[in-house]
Amino acid sequence: MENKYLAQAYKGNTNLWRYVLGFVLIVLGALLFSLPYNVVISNKVASGEADALRIEDLNYLYTLMNSNLSLFYMMLPFVGGMLTLSLVLKKINKQSWLSLTTSRERIDVKRMFFSFLFWGAMIVLFFAMGYLISPENIKWNFNAKEFSLLFVLSILLIPIQTSLEEYVFRGYLMQSLALSTKTKWLPLVITSICFGGLHYANPEVGQLGPLVMIFYVGTGFLLGVITLMDEGMELSLGFHAANNLITALLVTTDWTAFQTAALFKDYSKPSLMMELLAMAILYPVLLIVLAKKYKWHSWKEKLI
Repeated sequence: MENKYLAQAYKGNTNLWRYVLGFVLIVLGALLFSLPYNVVISNKVASGEADALRIEDLNYLYTLMNSNLSLFYMMLPFVGGMLTLSLVLKKINKQSWLSLTTSRERIDVKRMFFSFLFWGAMIVLFFAMGYLISPENIKWNFNAKEFSLLFVLSILLIPIQTSLEEYVFRGYLMQSLALSTKTKWLPLVITSICFGGLHYANPEVGQLGPLVMIFYVGTGFLLGVITLMDEGMELSLGFHAANNLITALLVTTDWTAFQTAALFKDYSKPSLMMELLAMAILYPVLLIVLAKKYKWHSWKEKLI
Protein backbone atom coordinates (compact mmCIF):
# COMPACT_ATOMS: atom_id res chain seq x y z
CA MET A 1 0.00 0.00 0.00
CA GLU A 2 1.37 3.39 -0.98
CA ASN A 3 1.62 6.04 1.73
CA LYS A 4 -0.10 9.02 0.14
CA TYR A 5 1.82 11.54 2.22
CA LEU A 6 5.26 10.25 1.26
CA ALA A 7 4.14 10.11 -2.37
CA GLN A 8 3.52 13.87 -2.28
CA ALA A 9 7.26 14.33 -2.86
CA TYR A 10 6.75 13.25 -6.48
CA LYS A 11 4.86 16.50 -7.06
CA GLY A 12 8.18 18.37 -6.96
CA ASN A 13 11.67 17.85 -8.38
CA THR A 14 12.92 14.61 -6.86
CA ASN A 15 16.66 14.73 -7.59
CA LEU A 16 18.62 13.76 -4.48
CA TRP A 17 21.10 16.62 -4.93
CA ARG A 18 18.24 19.11 -4.63
CA TYR A 19 17.32 17.78 -1.20
CA VAL A 20 20.95 17.76 -0.04
CA LEU A 21 21.43 21.33 -1.25
CA GLY A 22 18.10 22.37 0.23
CA PHE A 23 18.91 20.93 3.64
CA VAL A 24 22.33 22.63 3.67
CA LEU A 25 20.73 25.97 2.76
CA ILE A 26 18.12 25.63 5.52
CA VAL A 27 20.88 25.04 8.08
CA LEU A 28 22.84 28.02 6.75
CA GLY A 29 19.71 30.19 6.91
CA ALA A 30 19.23 29.27 10.55
CA LEU A 31 22.90 29.93 11.33
CA LEU A 32 22.73 33.34 9.63
CA PHE A 33 19.85 34.40 11.87
CA SER A 34 21.76 33.21 14.94
CA LEU A 35 24.46 35.83 14.32
CA PRO A 36 22.71 38.66 16.28
CA TYR A 37 22.72 36.54 19.43
CA ASN A 38 26.35 35.55 18.91
CA VAL A 39 27.29 39.21 18.45
CA VAL A 40 25.51 40.20 21.67
CA ILE A 41 27.26 37.45 23.65
CA SER A 42 30.64 38.30 22.09
CA ASN A 43 30.19 41.95 23.10
CA LYS A 44 29.35 40.90 26.65
CA VAL A 45 32.48 38.76 26.79
CA ALA A 46 34.61 41.58 25.39
CA SER A 47 33.23 44.05 27.93
CA GLY A 48 33.75 41.67 30.83
CA GLU A 49 30.02 41.17 31.47
CA ALA A 50 30.22 37.48 30.57
CA ASP A 51 32.72 34.71 31.33
CA ALA A 52 34.13 33.37 28.05
CA LEU A 53 34.70 29.97 29.67
CA ARG A 54 31.00 29.57 30.49
CA ILE A 55 29.24 30.74 27.34
CA GLU A 56 28.72 27.15 26.15
CA ASP A 57 26.44 26.64 29.17
CA LEU A 58 22.90 27.54 28.13
CA ASN A 59 21.78 27.95 31.75
CA TYR A 60 24.55 30.51 32.26
CA LEU A 61 23.57 32.39 29.10
CA TYR A 62 20.05 32.79 30.50
CA THR A 63 21.53 34.84 33.36
CA LEU A 64 23.08 37.37 31.00
CA MET A 65 19.87 38.98 29.79
CA ASN A 66 16.13 39.22 30.33
CA SER A 67 14.32 35.92 29.72
CA ASN A 68 12.06 37.45 27.05
CA LEU A 69 15.06 38.83 25.19
CA SER A 70 16.74 35.42 25.43
CA LEU A 71 13.62 33.79 24.00
CA PHE A 72 13.57 36.28 21.13
CA TYR A 73 17.19 35.56 20.21
CA MET A 74 16.62 31.81 20.61
CA MET A 75 13.73 31.88 18.15
CA LEU A 76 15.48 33.96 15.45
CA PRO A 77 17.34 31.00 13.85
CA PHE A 78 14.02 29.24 13.33
CA VAL A 79 12.68 32.32 11.54
CA GLY A 80 15.72 32.20 9.28
CA GLY A 81 15.27 28.48 8.70
CA MET A 82 11.60 28.90 7.81
CA LEU A 83 12.30 31.71 5.34
CA THR A 84 15.04 29.61 3.72
CA LEU A 85 12.78 26.55 3.56
CA SER A 86 10.20 28.64 1.71
CA LEU A 87 12.78 29.66 -0.88
CA VAL A 88 14.13 26.11 -1.18
CA LEU A 89 10.68 24.71 -1.86
CA LYS A 90 9.92 27.35 -4.48
CA LYS A 91 13.25 27.62 -6.27
CA ILE A 92 14.97 24.26 -5.84
CA ASN A 93 12.38 21.55 -5.24
CA LYS A 94 9.50 23.26 -7.07
CA GLN A 95 7.19 21.86 -4.42
CA SER A 96 4.18 23.50 -2.78
CA TRP A 97 3.58 23.96 0.95
CA LEU A 98 0.43 21.89 0.50
CA SER A 99 2.23 18.80 -0.78
CA LEU A 100 4.86 19.12 1.96
CA THR A 101 2.13 19.37 4.58
CA THR A 102 -0.53 16.85 3.64
CA SER A 103 -1.92 14.39 1.13
CA ARG A 104 -5.36 16.00 1.41
CA GLU A 105 -6.73 18.47 -1.11
CA ARG A 106 -6.26 21.28 1.41
CA ILE A 107 -4.56 21.66 4.78
CA ASP A 108 -6.96 20.44 7.47
CA VAL A 109 -6.87 23.25 10.05
CA LYS A 110 -9.44 21.44 12.20
CA ARG A 111 -6.97 18.60 12.66
CA MET A 112 -4.32 21.08 13.83
CA PHE A 113 -6.66 22.67 16.35
CA PHE A 114 -7.89 19.35 17.71
CA SER A 115 -4.35 18.11 18.25
CA PHE A 116 -3.32 21.44 19.78
CA LEU A 117 -6.27 21.59 22.17
CA PHE A 118 -6.13 17.93 23.17
CA TRP A 119 -2.40 17.90 23.89
CA GLY A 120 -2.58 21.31 25.56
CA ALA A 121 -5.29 19.96 27.87
CA MET A 122 -3.12 16.93 28.67
CA ILE A 123 -0.19 19.20 29.61
CA VAL A 124 -2.37 21.32 31.91
CA LEU A 125 -3.90 18.19 33.49
CA PHE A 126 -0.51 16.60 34.11
CA PHE A 127 0.77 19.87 35.59
CA ALA A 128 -2.29 20.15 37.86
CA MET A 129 -1.72 16.61 39.13
CA GLY A 130 1.90 17.47 39.91
CA TYR A 131 0.79 20.58 41.77
CA LEU A 132 -1.75 18.68 43.85
CA ILE A 133 0.83 16.01 44.75
CA SER A 134 3.68 18.43 45.62
CA PRO A 135 2.37 22.02 45.92
CA GLU A 136 5.49 23.06 47.83
CA ASN A 137 7.60 22.59 44.66
CA ILE A 138 5.55 24.90 42.44
CA LYS A 139 5.30 28.64 43.08
CA TRP A 140 3.24 31.42 41.48
CA ASN A 141 5.61 33.35 39.22
CA PHE A 142 3.30 35.87 37.52
CA ASN A 143 4.65 39.28 36.54
CA ALA A 144 2.12 41.19 34.43
CA LYS A 145 4.62 43.15 32.33
CA GLU A 146 7.00 40.25 31.67
CA PHE A 147 4.23 37.73 31.06
CA SER A 148 2.42 40.03 28.61
CA LEU A 149 5.56 40.35 26.52
CA LEU A 150 6.21 36.62 26.83
CA PHE A 151 2.68 35.91 25.60
CA VAL A 152 3.13 38.06 22.48
CA LEU A 153 6.58 36.64 21.70
CA SER A 154 5.40 33.08 22.26
CA ILE A 155 2.31 33.39 20.07
CA LEU A 156 4.36 34.92 17.25
CA LEU A 157 7.59 32.92 17.40
CA ILE A 158 7.15 29.53 19.05
CA PRO A 159 4.79 28.20 16.33
CA ILE A 160 7.48 29.13 13.80
CA GLN A 161 10.04 27.13 15.79
CA THR A 162 7.84 24.05 16.15
CA SER A 163 6.59 24.24 12.56
CA LEU A 164 10.12 24.43 11.16
CA GLU A 165 11.14 21.32 13.10
CA GLU A 166 8.08 19.49 11.80
CA TYR A 167 8.52 20.63 8.20
CA VAL A 168 12.20 19.68 8.21
CA PHE A 169 12.01 16.31 10.00
CA ARG A 170 8.50 15.00 9.32
CA GLY A 171 8.30 16.74 5.95
CA TYR A 172 11.42 17.56 3.96
CA LEU A 173 13.72 14.83 5.31
CA MET A 174 11.06 12.13 5.61
CA GLN A 175 9.84 12.62 2.06
CA SER A 176 13.35 12.82 0.60
CA LEU A 177 14.48 9.69 2.46
CA ALA A 178 11.37 7.85 1.26
CA LEU A 179 12.29 8.77 -2.30
CA SER A 180 15.92 7.72 -1.97
CA THR A 181 15.43 4.50 0.07
CA LYS A 182 12.07 3.39 -1.38
CA THR A 183 10.98 2.47 2.16
CA LYS A 184 8.64 3.85 4.82
CA TRP A 185 10.20 2.53 8.03
CA LEU A 186 13.73 3.77 7.35
CA PRO A 187 12.72 7.45 6.97
CA LEU A 188 10.72 7.09 10.21
CA VAL A 189 13.71 5.67 12.10
CA ILE A 190 16.30 8.08 10.70
CA THR A 191 14.24 11.26 11.15
CA SER A 192 13.26 10.25 14.70
CA ILE A 193 16.88 9.69 15.71
CA CYS A 194 17.96 12.94 14.04
CA PHE A 195 15.13 14.82 15.78
CA GLY A 196 16.30 13.44 19.12
CA GLY A 197 19.90 14.33 18.31
CA LEU A 198 18.87 17.94 17.63
CA HIS A 199 18.03 18.22 21.35
CA TYR A 200 21.29 16.74 22.64
CA ALA A 201 22.65 20.19 23.53
CA ASN A 202 19.59 20.98 25.69
CA PRO A 203 20.28 21.61 29.39
CA GLU A 204 17.93 18.72 30.22
CA VAL A 205 20.55 16.26 28.97
CA GLY A 206 23.11 17.63 31.42
CA GLN A 207 20.61 17.53 34.29
CA LEU A 208 18.92 14.20 33.60
CA GLY A 209 21.71 12.33 31.83
CA PRO A 210 21.93 10.83 28.33
CA LEU A 211 18.99 8.48 28.97
CA VAL A 212 16.68 11.48 28.53
CA MET A 213 17.40 11.04 24.82
CA ILE A 214 14.87 8.20 25.00
CA PHE A 215 12.27 10.91 25.54
CA TYR A 216 13.41 13.05 22.61
CA VAL A 217 13.84 10.16 20.16
CA GLY A 218 10.55 8.68 21.40
CA THR A 219 8.81 11.99 20.69
CA GLY A 220 10.30 11.92 17.20
CA PHE A 221 8.87 8.43 16.67
CA LEU A 222 5.48 9.53 18.00
CA LEU A 223 5.27 12.46 15.58
CA GLY A 224 6.57 10.37 12.70
CA VAL A 225 3.99 7.65 13.31
CA ILE A 226 1.20 10.23 13.56
CA THR A 227 2.29 11.82 10.27
CA LEU A 228 2.49 8.53 8.39
CA MET A 229 -0.74 7.08 9.79
CA ASP A 230 -2.71 10.28 9.18
CA GLU A 231 -0.96 10.83 5.82
CA GLY A 232 -0.34 14.46 6.68
CA MET A 233 1.45 16.69 9.16
CA GLU A 234 -1.52 18.61 10.55
CA LEU A 235 -1.76 16.60 13.78
CA SER A 236 1.97 16.69 14.48
CA LEU A 237 2.05 20.45 13.82
CA GLY A 238 -0.71 20.98 16.38
CA PHE A 239 0.89 18.68 18.95
CA HIS A 240 4.32 20.28 18.71
CA ALA A 241 2.96 23.83 18.90
CA ALA A 242 0.89 22.99 21.98
CA ASN A 243 3.78 21.18 23.66
CA ASN A 244 6.18 24.12 23.43
CA LEU A 245 3.75 27.04 23.60
CA ILE A 246 1.66 25.87 26.57
CA THR A 247 4.76 24.80 28.48
CA ALA A 248 6.52 28.13 27.87
CA LEU A 249 3.52 30.07 29.18
CA LEU A 250 2.52 27.74 32.01
CA VAL A 251 5.64 26.69 33.92
CA THR A 252 9.37 27.36 33.93
CA THR A 253 12.40 25.95 35.74
CA ASP A 254 16.08 26.82 36.11
CA TRP A 255 17.32 23.82 34.15
CA THR A 256 15.27 23.45 30.95
CA ALA A 257 15.79 24.78 27.43
CA PHE A 258 12.83 27.15 27.84
CA GLN A 259 13.35 29.46 30.83
CA THR A 260 10.59 32.02 30.64
CA ALA A 261 8.49 34.46 32.67
CA ALA A 262 5.79 31.78 32.92
CA LEU A 263 2.82 31.74 35.28
CA PHE A 264 4.46 29.18 37.59
CA LYS A 265 7.99 28.13 38.49
CA ASP A 266 8.86 24.54 39.34
CA TYR A 267 11.57 24.18 42.01
CA SER A 268 11.51 20.38 42.18
CA LYS A 269 14.63 18.38 41.44
CA PRO A 270 15.00 17.16 37.84
CA SER A 271 13.55 13.65 37.47
CA LEU A 272 14.23 11.41 34.49
CA MET A 273 11.66 8.93 35.77
CA MET A 274 8.89 11.54 35.62
CA GLU A 275 9.78 12.41 32.01
CA LEU A 276 9.73 8.78 30.92
CA LEU A 277 6.59 8.05 32.94
CA ALA A 278 4.76 10.93 31.27
CA MET A 279 5.82 9.62 27.86
CA ALA A 280 4.81 6.03 28.70
CA ILE A 281 1.32 7.12 29.81
CA LEU A 282 0.40 10.12 27.68
CA TYR A 283 1.82 9.10 24.29
CA PRO A 284 -0.19 5.86 24.02
CA VAL A 285 -3.32 7.73 25.14
CA LEU A 286 -2.77 10.30 22.40
CA LEU A 287 -2.25 7.60 19.74
CA ILE A 288 -5.39 5.74 20.82
CA VAL A 289 -7.52 8.90 20.74
CA LEU A 290 -6.23 9.97 17.32
CA ALA A 291 -6.51 6.48 15.86
CA LYS A 292 -10.14 6.18 16.93
CA LYS A 293 -11.13 9.71 15.93
CA TYR A 294 -9.55 9.56 12.47
CA LYS A 295 -10.20 5.82 11.88
CA TRP A 296 -6.61 4.83 11.18
CA HIS A 297 -6.09 1.39 9.67
CA SER A 298 -3.44 -0.65 7.86
CA TRP A 299 -0.74 0.26 10.39
CA LYS A 300 1.81 -2.22 9.06
CA GLU A 301 1.36 -1.15 5.45
CA LYS A 302 1.56 2.57 6.18
CA LEU A 303 4.56 2.35 8.51
CA ILE A 304 6.58 -0.54 7.12
